[in-house]
Amino acid sequence: MDMQIYRKQIDAIDDELIRLFKERMSVARDIALYKKDHDLPVFDAVREEEKLAVIGEKAGGELGPYARKLYALLFELSRAYQEGIVRG
Repeated sequence: MDMQIYRKQIDAIDDELIRLFKERMSVARDIALYKKDHDLPVFDAVREEEKLAVIGEKAGGELGPYARKLYALLFELSRAYQEGIVRG
C-alpha cells in the first residue's frame, strides 16, 4: 500500500479520536460539576487503577502497556480539567 493511503487512514482515525476526546472531556466537565455540587474529590485512585487494569486487559498482549499509558495521560488531563472547574 502507498504511504499516502496509510497517512490518510491515520488522519481519519485522528479526526475520530479528537471528536471522541472532546466528547470525553465534556462528560468529565459534567462529572466535575457533580463532584463540586456534592463536595466530592476529583481524584479517585481506586477507580483509576481499576480502569487502567481493565483497559490493559481489553487492549491485551503487546498493546496493553501502551493502552495503560495512554489512559493514564487521559486521566491526568481529565483531572486537571476537573480541578479547574471545581476550584472555579
